[in-house]
Amino acid sequence: MTVRERILAVINFEKPTDRMPLVEWAAWWGTTVDRWKTEGLPDDVHFDNLIEHFGLDRFACLCLFSHGKGFPHPKYHGAPLISNLKEYRELRKCMYTHDVFNFSLEQAQALKERHDKGEIAVRLWLDGFFWEPRNLLGIENHLYAFYDEPELMHEMCRDLCEYHLRGIEAIFEILTPDVVGFAEDMSYNNGPMLSHEMYMEFIHPYYKKVIPEIHKRGVKVWVDTDGDVMPMIPWLIESGVDGIFPLERQAGVDVNEIRRLYPNLNMMGGYDKMVMDKGEAAMRAEFERLLPAIKSGGFIPSVDHQTPPGVSLADYEIYLRLFKEYMSL
Repeated sequence: MTVRERILAVINFEKPTDRMPLVEWAAWWGTTVDRWKTEGLPDDVHFDNLIEHFGLDRFACLCLFSHGKGFPHPKYHGAPLISNLKEYRELRKCMYTHDVFNFSLEQAQALKERHDKGEIAVRLWLDGFFWEPRNLLGIENHLYAFYDEPELMHEMCRDLCEYHLRGIEAIFEILTPDVVGFAEDMSYNNGPMLSHEMYMEFIHPYYKKVIPEIHKRGVKVWVDTDGDVMPMIPWLIESGVDGIFPLERQAGVDVNEIRRLYPNLNMMGGYDKMVMDKGEAAMRAEFERLLPAIKSGGFIPSVDHQTPPGVSLADYEIYLRLFKEYMSL
């Protein structure tokens, strides 16, 4: 089977005829690769060809970018760029522009030939209705804005929704992504960062506008939210979401429990990155833990976030050997 056929089979709860996909959805930290360079990783291997070097399947991420020329960088991670509606409307002049929209279409065109041949699968990445307001308001101010700036919150989400609808129409004319994912990170190790009430007011209405446009094109929708997603899975399903990732084990996420509760939900991730420097027995035990969910279908196992720099190249090579073994069962 081709890479694309293999990934689509699992997404559709079918068993690939050769093996399961070998996917690194989030790849590696830069410091991890820097370490591996000191441990024997060839100099001519870099981020663009690491997937091929390790014999993995490329699940390419195609982004619908929204920040154009002149868009500022925050002073630090999580810092605010705006604080009110007037500032947002001024900043919006650098957003959703023709240049950045066309750049996204050029990226789709660049992937098209390999995608058509099945050499890669493609995940269309959309900034979500929790994610993008946080980028603009900053982490702390965003959480207050649900209560203090509802007009601003809705205007940002309406603008983003309209942009997504325009982007979906244009990108699908070039290629049909194999899945569409919303970047959100709405949860952390103790659960959702917002209440169900706030989700239904500020997130759900915009999903209900965008997701049907994706579904009518025959493509499933996933949400990327770190931490403990378990309490909000029913919310996402109500919004039409078909799958979730990365299912971080450190936050207590149990893929087998999710499968028991939600037999038709797609999943990706789930492999506890914290065992990858603990030796072969620990890594094998983690694959054994995931095995029931793997066999249930609809689940693409992968490291539950970037492989950390504590993992040596030798560790990772053991992981890869076991990964290939279990994906061939």
